[in-house]
Amino acid sequence: MKDVMGLIVTGENDIHLGELTSQRAVAALPIAGRYRVIDFQLSSMVHTGIKNVGIITQKNYSSLMDHVGSGREWDLHGKQGMVILPPFLTRENMGVYTGLLDALKSNTNFLSRSKQEYVVLTNSHTIYNMDFSDALRAHVAKNADITVLYSRNKASGVDGDDTYFTVNEDGKIVGMEIGALAPKGDAASLKIYITKRELLRQLTEQGAANGLHDFERDILQRSVNDGSLAIYGFEYDGIAWQIDSIQSYFNFNMAMLDSEFRHNLFPVERPVYTKVRDDMPARYMGESECDNSLIANGCHIEGTVINSILFRGVKIARGAVVKNSIVMQDAQIQEGADIDHCILDKQSVIRRNGRLIAPAAYPIVIAKNVVI
Repeated sequence: MKDVMGLIVTGENDIHLGELTSQRAVAALPIAGRYRVIDFQLSSMVHTGIKNVGIITQKNYSSLMDHVGSGREWDLHGKQGMVILPPFLTRENMGVYTGLLDALKSNTNFLSRSKQEYVVLTNSHTIYNMDFSDALRAHVAKNADITVLYSRNKASGVDGDDTYFTVNEDGKIVGMEIGALAPKGDAASLKIYITKRELLRQLTEQGAANGLHDFERDILQRSVNDGSLAIYGFEYDGIAWQIDSIQSYFNFNMAMLDSEFRHNLFPVERPVYTKVRDDMPARYMGESECDNSLIANGCHIEGTVINSILFRGVKIARGAVVKNSIVMQDAQIQEGADIDHCILDKQSVIRRNGRLIAPAAYPIVIAKNVVI
């Protein structure tokens, strides 16, 4: 659709991801052997026909910038394509926005300069692969002020981030709960919003003038309660997975080992684009053994790999055993080492005969460039 722009807000929900996001935003977090989280939001916008995409960044965004580059891999490198919007630094925020309204307020110039009538506003910590066209058509047909995408798919890794809606038969949101231990609503928010660009700009300006910061509490919830805006929901029944903790990250990657899950997330008609790295094919040497694993190009396997995901350039030495683990780019597992339920960040090394064993509920995380 030519009359729609996109906004991706990055940098949120990294507090529970520990070492994995100490040097990068959640959006730049490597997943599924060769992708980053933001690949899914960018690809979804491209499949919708959106050509004007702004990425609102916060702290630790250098890795994200290196990954998305000029936007060429997503065909967003034209005259009106992808725009990186760095944080507006002040003594108070130090590159971290207090809330979504603050992030939008710091980038109202981008909203004002854009020409599209509608905007798709999304977070960067939810993985999905969708075409927003149906949701946009529903938004226009119902004459909604704001449309919020939600999921009732209990099989996905979505807990609504503690935000749930009650939706009536017409699709209108008539109840909204944030942080409820036992929510009455069963529609989990995906933090994806559709609205008119000018309305979003006005709401942002009004929120800033009144000292408001939280888009959900201060705009959506108030509007649902007082009826000042027509807020509708649109159900997304595909896979949607929030990466907001070590466990959710680990579980998503382990789910990728299921062929049905992969086929649902990567339909032929909607490929997920990512930064290309030219590498040799994976090499399996000597008595190497691999079972039920995703192994990226450039890997060198001499040991045993079971139920695991290996990113590009990983080396598994002879006699080493990797089980139920995620090993990121260019990491090394030396001779005789044994790891189980571990997450190894980029360029980490497990030395000869090292042993790291953890339960599935509490995987061990080894930070980038660490040698053990």
